[in-house]
Amino acid sequence: MAQFSTAPGNPSMSTYIDDGAQADPSMPAGYSERLYNKDLAPLRNQTWGAYNIFAFWMSDVHSVGGYVFAGSLFALGLTSWQVLIALLVGITIVNLLCNLIAKPSQANGVPYPVACRATFGVLGANIPAVIRGLIAVAWYGIQTYLASSALVIVVLKFVPSLLPYADVHHHGFMGLSTLGWAGFMLLWVLQALVFWHGMETIKKFIDFAGPAVYVVMFILAGYMVYRAGWRNIGINLGGVKYHGMEVVPVMITATSLVVSYFSGPMLNFGDFSRYGKSFRSVKRGNFWGLPVNFLAFSLVTVITTAATLPVFGELITDPVETVGHIDYPTAVILGALTFTIATIGINIVANFVSPAFDFSNVAPRLISWRAGGMLAAVASIFITPWNLFNNPAVIHYTLDVLGSFIGPLYGVLIVDYYLVKRQKIVLDDLYTVAPTGSYWYRNGVNYRAVAALLPAALIAVVCVMMPGLDGMANFSWFIGAGLGALFYRVLAR
Repeated sequence: MAQFSTAPGNPSMSTYIDDGAQADPSMPAGYSERLYNKDLAPLRNQTWGAYNIFAFWMSDVHSVGGYVFAGSLFALGLTSWQVLIALLVGITIVNLLCNLIAKPSQANGVPYPVACRATFGVLGANIPAVIRGLIAVAWYGIQTYLASSALVIVVLKFVPSLLPYADVHHHGFMGLSTLGWAGFMLLWVLQALVFWHGMETIKKFIDFAGPAVYVVMFILAGYMVYRAGWRNIGINLGGVKYHGMEVVPVMITATSLVVSYFSGPMLNFGDFSRYGKSFRSVKRGNFWGLPVNFLAFSLVTVITTAATLPVFGELITDPVETVGHIDYPTAVILGALTFTIATIGINIVANFVSPAFDFSNVAPRLISWRAGGMLAAVASIFITPWNLFNNPAVIHYTLDVLGSFIGPLYGVLIVDYYLVKRQKIVLDDLYTVAPTGSYWYRNGVNYRAVAALLPAALIAVVCVMMPGLDGMANFSWFIGAGLGALFYRVLAR
């Protein structure tokens, strides 16, 4: 049964609500069950300080993938100072973009999909929510698989008798060996346990995981420098290939890659900034967690990677493999466990929390935050991420197509909040399906936002997929974001 009622905070506005028999007694009058549950409700007690945001970014950066990514930028054929400039410019751009996307969620205490309701409509917000959620599910499975693969390698180093069970042809199922399944499910369960205990536990975990990885990284770097000798370490890993002005396009490409690498967590950063006690705390946390932290992490990464050449006779960009070459069993175990913890940290903050909110937003009455997260976790098993990762064509078409929507989504959201709505959000209207609500567009969907998103995403997809446009693929995020912002600005007039 449906009825009209007075919206909280606005006695003059009549709002439409659902008052079914299973109505949530904690739901404010005027809110709709189609849009509300306790997890999506605006926060009244925002407790995260600058350190918590800083730790969030440490957990997001300090992973095996982040290690390899940072090392790869130093192998582009640039000198060390050129790479550092590209890194600093790129991460400074990420810092500014994160501050922009953080504000609506922090100011209103709402997660990313709820903030999207102001732009795409209270029902149309499911479009950006599902897109981000699907990307997170795919990467959640892949990150879990990569971390479990590293763990299996270390286990085999100490228990070589298990080697037959690592052979997928003799002991395997659905393309993964028995030992591989054991490692994958172990990490899957560990991540689920951390997530299931809620955001407060996640906060405590990332507060610990980020600094813990730094300690091990510094110890590993010091050990490698000691073994190699400082004079034998050259941080120009790729060799000088460019001279004069020809180096500028390469530096710009490196800068764009940094922004693209963080584009996923950046888009749904509101899921975490909503917990910030003030916008100033969020900005301080972003500054220490992005420019400062990323630069320090990159330097340690490069020094460690460069030292592998004189110590082991080969360039190793995988930190787990580097640890595996060390002769001391205790060091190997400690290093492997630390990088496993790091990967769990980034997976939870980047690929678990996001779909939890996104899928809950689709059907708040049926799907809680925990249920949304577990739905994503279970889906990550059924997509068999090891097959996805081992098939470059499939991963290219699946993830790159989905990823091409991230830039346009960002552009549309930023233009709407800052230029169209002038940073003014009617909080109660984010939770009502009343025709008089500020964000009840036709059928609950702002078709202008969708009309801006689709062509911008299509052009970004073309840049990624067309063989002749390889040079533009590295800039697809900027192209998509710019076009999405432009199209929406024109349509919103």
